Amino acid sequence: MNQETEKDTYLSVAAPSKGIYKEKGSKFLAFLFPVENEDQIKEHLSQLRREYFDARHHCFAYRLGLNGDVWRANDDGEPSSTAGRPIHGQLLSNSLSDVLIVVVRYFGGIKLGVPGLINAYRSAASDAISNAVTVTRTAGKTLHLNFGYGVMNDVMKVIKDMALTPSGQDFGLECSMNVRVRLSELDTFRTLMAKAGASVTEHTCPA
Repeated sequence: MNQETEKDTYLSVAAPSKGIYKEKGSKFLAFLFPVENEDQIKEHLSQLRREYFDARHHCFAYRLGLNGDVWRANDDGEPSSTAGRPIHGQLLSNSLSDVLIVVVRYFGGIKLGVPGLINAYRSAASDAISNAVTVTRTAGKTLHLNFGYGVMNDVMKVIKDMALTPSGQDFGLECSMNVRVRLSELDTFRTLMAKAGASVTEHTCPA
């Protein structure tokens, strides 16, 4: 992997996984999910709250995007920074993004104290991560192309040479399509498309 491609790749997980930690009668069930947006996060949280409705806490943390700049840590009633932060810390220490971890706690009747809670939530999250398969993802943007039939061959040659997959193709009076381009190749793509005679704009809806 060269330095240029490192700029737009990051680690995530291939599929959901689970973890568990037990301490003084309390049980901490960890659920890890690959996610792409906050709507998916809300769906997973709602499902777990319905399924484990009798649990005392549903604490979670997530990171989204290339650098994990979109994130949140939630203690769900536990003392401040004893649950969400330790879970988030595991995502950070494992350099994971586009990942949600929810830890469901069943109280065992004995208080664990602040250090005990931090250790429990961290350990449950760590167990779920250790059971997951990590994958390398590539960050990119979906762009919308407009061009005339006269330059179609030039446009399609660029797409083929860059090994891109067009979607949402529409061949009416003019041609249009969407194509997802990795971040490190955006400038090159825009330059080549300008030379080919296509206009390029950012696509505002999922391709």
